[in-house]
Parts: sequence; C-alpha cells; structure tokens
Amino acid sequence: MIIEIDGGHNGIRFSSCHFIPMHEKCSRLHGHSYIVRMRLEGEPDEDGMVMDFVVLKKKLKEMTEEMDHKVLLPSGSKIVKIEERSGSVEVTSCGKRYVFPAEDVLLLDIPTTTAEEMARLMTEKIAAGISGVKTVRSVSIGLDEERGQTAWYTKVL
Repeated sequence: MIIEIDGGHNGIRFSSCHFIPMHEKCSRLHGHSYIVRMRLEGEPDEDGMVMDFVVLKKKLKEMTEEMDHKVLLPSGSKIVKIEERSGSVEVTSCGKRYVFPAEDVLLLDIPTTTAEEMARLMTEKIAAGISGVKTVRSVSIGLDEERGQTAWYTKVL
C-alpha cells in the first residue's frame, strides 16, 4: 500500500535561494518556491494505517521551516569554498564571491544544491526519523523546483 502527502495542498513548502556551480544558467544566485511531496510504501498495522499522516506532516514541516527563506549552501562541495567568520558566511565559487549574514544561511551536507541532492538529503533525514516504524518498507521524497519539475529519491528501509 502507498500513502502520499502532497505539500502543495498541505502547505509543506519553502522558498530559498541557491546556485549550481559550473551550470550555464543556474550558476547565478537564484531562488525557488519548493513544494515537498512524500510517498511511503508499506503494510497497514492493526489500526489500518501504514503511518499516521499527522506525524509525517509534522516532520516534513519541521524540515521545511529550517530551509525556508535561507541561502542554501552545499558544505560537501569540492568546488564551493565556505568560510564562517564574525557572524558572516563568505562563499567563493567559480570566480564569484558572496558574503551573507550567517543567520540567513543553511549549510547542507551535500555536494551541490540541486533538487535531486536535496530530495536525497530530505529522504535520508525522514528515513532516519521513522526507521523504527515496522509497517514502512520505503520512503520517497519528491521536491518540486517549480510546477512540473520534481526530483524524486527513494530509500528502502
């Protein structure tokens, strides 16, 4: 059985900016209004549920609130150099230099801030938080960069 949460209808969304080094267009700092989608596959328990929607939506909203209105930076990048100092974050990449207030930045442990890598990161985070739930066989996160453009990642538990 599959259960699904559509963040477009449940307000599970966030707006952030990022850049993708070496990309012709996306290497410029730009933003998206992301929508998060989730699918769980498993078997219902004795109460008839694979997992409680309320619990899942709460976990997703906590994750998106952390990312909302932030500059997303890839701390696992070999190309992007990030230095934190005196309340600021200095970023250099491909000849460009940015300085942001530290409170406006979220460092993500990924090599690049593509929708694909962010979907993977989010899936891994959710999977870790529900690893003890025996009814769930897999978790998938879809991250819409814009309508009609969704990156999906699935983790089998």
